[in-house]
Amino acid sequence: MLAASDAPSTSSPGPAAADDDDRVFLVQHRWWKEAQDGAGIDAHGVPYASTPAGGPTSYGMKVLSLIMNDYTAAFTLRKADDLAIQPEAPAKAGARSYALVAADLFDKARAWHLDSLKSNSKNVLLTEEASVNIYPIMLRVSVTRGTNALTVKISKKDNSAENFKKANKILVPDPEPVHIWDFSGRTTFILMNEWNRIPQDPRSSDQEMPLEIQFYDISEPTANGAAGKKDELALTMGSSALSNGSMMDMDLDSSGGICKQVGSGLIGLDNLGNTCFMNSAVQCLAHTSKLVDYFLGDYHKEINTQNPLGMKGELAYSFGDLLRKIWAIDGISFPPRQFKARLARFAPQFNGFNQHDSQELLAFLLDGLHEDLNRVKCKPYSEAKDADGRPDEEVADEYWGNHLARNDSIIVDTCQGQYKSTLVCPLCKKVSITFDPFMYLSLPLPSTATTTRTMTVTVFSTDGTTGPCPYTVNVAQSGYTKTFIDALSNACSLRDDERLLVAEVYNGSLIRYLEEPSEVISLIRDGDRLVAYRLPKDSEDAPIVVFKNERMESSLSSFGRKSWKNFGTPLVSNLPDTINGRTIYDLFLKLLTPFRALKDDMSDVDQITGKSSPVNGTSDIEMSSDAAECSSITNNAGEDDIMTERGMEFFLSSERFPNPRIKIEMDQTVTVSNPKKRLLVSVSWQDNGLKQYNLDSLDSLPEVFKAVLFARRPQETCSLCACLEAFIKEEPLGPEDMWYCPGCKEHRQASKKLDLWRLPEILIIHLKRFSYSRYTKNKLDTFVDFPIHDLDLSRYIRDRSRQMLNHYQLYAVSNHYGGMGGGHYTAYVYHEGKKKWYDFDDRCVQGLEKEDSIKTSAAYVLFYRRVQGGSSLDTETTTTIESDCTA
Repeated sequence: MLAASDAPSTSSPGPAAADDDDRVFLVQHRWWKEAQDGAGIDAHGVPYASTPAGGPTSYGMKVLSLIMNDYTAAFTLRKADDLAIQPEAPAKAGARSYALVAADLFDKARAWHLDSLKSNSKNVLLTEEASVNIYPIMLRVSVTRGTNALTVKISKKDNSAENFKKANKILVPDPEPVHIWDFSGRTTFILMNEWNRIPQDPRSSDQEMPLEIQFYDISEPTANGAAGKKDELALTMGSSALSNGSMMDMDLDSSGGICKQVGSGLIGLDNLGNTCFMNSAVQCLAHTSKLVDYFLGDYHKEINTQNPLGMKGELAYSFGDLLRKIWAIDGISFPPRQFKARLARFAPQFNGFNQHDSQELLAFLLDGLHEDLNRVKCKPYSEAKDADGRPDEEVADEYWGNHLARNDSIIVDTCQGQYKSTLVCPLCKKVSITFDPFMYLSLPLPSTATTTRTMTVTVFSTDGTTGPCPYTVNVAQSGYTKTFIDALSNACSLRDDERLLVAEVYNGSLIRYLEEPSEVISLIRDGDRLVAYRLPKDSEDAPIVVFKNERMESSLSSFGRKSWKNFGTPLVSNLPDTINGRTIYDLFLKLLTPFRALKDDMSDVDQITGKSSPVNGTSDIEMSSDAAECSSITNNAGEDDIMTERGMEFFLSSERFPNPRIKIEMDQTVTVSNPKKRLLVSVSWQDNGLKQYNLDSLDSLPEVFKAVLFARRPQETCSLCACLEAFIKEEPLGPEDMWYCPGCKEHRQASKKLDLWRLPEILIIHLKRFSYSRYTKNKLDTFVDFPIHDLDLSRYIRDRSRQMLNHYQLYAVSNHYGGMGGGHYTAYVYHEGKKKWYDFDDRCVQGLEKEDSIKTSAAYVLFYRRVQGGSSLDTETTTTIESDCTA
C-alpha cells in the first residue's frame, strides 16, 4: 500500500471541486520540470513506469479487437520505486517521459513559459511554445487486484481515429517503458477507491473508471503558418489569459481588447471526427455580421460569471476565440479542438465523436451564449397575467417587458422575437392568450408524409351481398373522425341511403366504436385494425346484432386442454322489431353467404338447427347491460352440452361481462334493452360447421398502416410560405399535450394557434426534416423553395402598431445530406465583401458560380437578416420581390 507521503501535496486525492476546472493535462516532463523550477511550483508527484499489459498476446488482442470492431490498446502502470527508477527523469527518456498535472498547475506552468518566451525573444511566433496542440484522450483505468498496479486501456470507441493513434504513440510502451509522474492525484484517488471497495466485495471484478486527459503537444508544429501559430497561441492561453485581459498585441487593443485587423473570414474548420454538424452551425453564426462585430470588439466586459444558468463565461470566451481565429488575417483551416472540448464539457450530449444535429447544437449554443452574456445580474420575479379582454398590444408589451427584465444580451437583441399563442377549450370555449419569446422558428414541412395520413379499413356489407373489401384513404394528420369517415364513404362508393359504423377489432371482438365525430384520428395507431359496416341510414335508431365467432382451441396456458377462443372478425346486421332465435339464425346465415365454401353437396347445412329445451324454464330472454342482471342469469349447460353434432350454436353475451352466457333457442323471443341498442351474440362453431365456410379472410385484416422499410418516395416540393402557413395553422393538441382549462378545471384537448407578433433582426428558420414515431425515424427530402433576396413577412405579423420593415435577406444555410443517424453537414454563406456565395465543407471553402445552386433539398437551417429601410439589396441584377408569401 502507498504511504501517506505518496499523495501529492498540491491537490486532494479526489477530483477537483465542481466549481473548479477539473481537467488534467499530460505534458512533457522536461517542459513541466523547467516551469516547476523556474516558477518555484511546490508540488510532489508519484512516479510510474508503464509496461505492456499481461494476459493475451498483443497479436491475439488485435485479432479479437478487429472481430469485435473495437480495437483496444492496454498497458500497466507500476510505481517507479517498485522498479528501482528514480523520480528524476533520465535524459534518455526524452519525449517518452511525461507529467500528469491538474489544470491549476498547468496554467501556472504555461504562464511561466509564455512570460519566459516573451522576455527572451522579441518575436514570440518563432519559438517552440507557439506551436502547440491539445488532444483530448479518453482512458479507462482499473486496479489490478492485490497490487498497486493500474491497468490502462485506450479504446477506439472512446476516441477519434486521430487521437487514438496519437495516444498509442505517446503512451503505449513499445518497446521502451514510458515514465509518468502524477502531480494531479488522480491515480491515488483511483487506488483509494479500489481499496475501500475490496473489503466489501472481494469477489467483485475489477472496476474500470473513465479518465479523460488533455495531451499538451508541443512536438509538432501546426500547419497554419505564422498567422495560424499566433492564433493558436492565443487560443491555448485559454480563459485564464482572457479573463486577465492579456490579448495578443498584433490583433487586439491592449486596453480594450478590440480587434484592429480583420481577415476575409473564408477559413474552414477541420473535421475532428463527425464534427461536421458543429462546423456547419459555427460557420453560419461566424458570418452573422452583428455577432462578428460584437465578438471582435470588447465583449469581455459583458461576461456574466455569476449567472447560475450560464457557464461562467467560458462558452462565450471559447466562442469568441474561435470566431477571432476564423476572421484572422491570412489564416488557413484549423481544428476547433478547444471549442469542441469546452462545448462537450457543458453539454455532455456532444461529447465523443458521434454525429449530432446542427440545429440542436445551434439551440444550445445560442442559449448558452445568452446566459454567459446576460447583462441582468439579478433576475426579478414577474408573474404572467391573463389577458382578461385587454388589447393584444398591451398584453404583448407586458410579456415582452417581463422577458427583457430577466434576459438582456446581444443574443436577445439580435435573435429573439415574439409570437402569440391562442388556446381554445373545445367544451367551455375558454380562450387563453400568451405571448412567448422565440430564438428560432421550427417550421413543419407540408409534405404528404407529415400533413396527410394513409389509413386502410376493411368494409363489410350487412346484407350478405358482398364479402369484405379493404379501402385505403388519405386524411389530414390532425383530422377528426368525421373527416375520416367521409373520406372512407367516398372511397367505398357509399350510397345515399347507407351509413358506416366504424369500429376497432382486437382479439376477435369489437373493442371500440368510432362514433364521436369530433374525436381526433391521432388516437388511432398504425398497428390497429379497423372495420366498417354498411348499414341502412334510415335505421340509425334501430338495434344491431354483433356476431362474435369462437371455436375450440388448445393453448399452452391451459396445458393442452381445449377451450373456447375468439377468432376472425365480428359480423354486424340490423335487427327487426321482433327478434327470436330463428331470426338471429337466419340473419347470421345471410351474412355468411359470401363465405360459403364451393361444394356440390351442402346437405350438412340442414344439420344446423337450434331446437332444445328452454334455459332456466324461461321463454323470453332479455339482454341488458346491467351487471347484476347479467350475473343473475345462470347457464347450467356444460361443455358436453355445447359440443353437439350441430355446426354452430348461439349464445347471448355482454360487452362488459362475457360470462355467464345464455343459450339462444330457436323459438324464444329476445329483447334488446341496453341503452346502446347492441345485441352481442357469440357463435360457437363446431368443426363440421367450419368446413362449410371459408373464413380465412376474417382472420387476415390489414393494419391501419404498414410501414415499408426503405420505401422510395417521389421528390416533393413546397414553398417557404407553405411552411409558414402550416406553422400558424390552427390544430388540436395531441393526447400527450393536454391543456389544463381554467374554466373546466380539467385537462382538455384544446385547439392551438400560433401567430408571429414581433420578429428579430436575425431570423433563424429551422425546417423540420426529421420526424419520429414510436417505431420509425424518417427524414423528409422535400425541396423547399425559399426566397434569397426578399422574404416579406408583413402579412404574417399580427402587431400592426409598429412600423417595422419585415423584409429579410438570406445570408447563410446549414445543409444536411444523407439520412437518419448519419449523413454530412455543410454550410452556404454569403460574403458581404466579395458579393458572392461560398460553400463551407469542413476545411474546404470554395466559391459558388450560380446563386440558385444554394437551393437544394438539403437545406436544413436558414439564416435571414432584416433589410434596413431604404437600403438596397445586395444584388446587382435584380430588384424584383421573389417571395411568394405576399400573395
